[in-house]
Amino acid sequence: MTEVIKVVVYGKVQKIGYRYFVQRYAKILGLKGYVRNLPDNKVEAVFVGEKEDIEKMLEIMRKSHPLARVEKMETERLNTEVNFQDFEIIF
Repeated sequence: MTEVIKVVVYGKVQKIGYRYFVQRYAKILGLKGYVRNLPDNKVEAVFVGEKEDIEKMLEIMRKSHPLARVEKMETERLNTEVNFQDFEIIF
C-alpha cells in the first residue's frame, strides 16, 4: 500500500551533500517526492511509496551518510493525495 511520509531531520545534515544522498537512495528504492533544506540547519523530505521502502529509506538516512550526524528525525504520515513524478531536490 502506498504511503506518504514527511520527515524532518535535525543535526549536521546541511553543507555535506545530504540532499543528494537522500535523492540517490530514494530513486534506488523507487520512491517519489522531494528533499529540501529548512532554516536552522534542518532537512525536510516527503516520500511516497511502499511502507517497507520508506522504512528502509529512513534507516539509510539515520546511519549511512559518512559526514552526517543525525540527532533526531520526526516523521508524520500525511493523509493526502500527491502526484510526484520523480524524487527531486527543491532549492
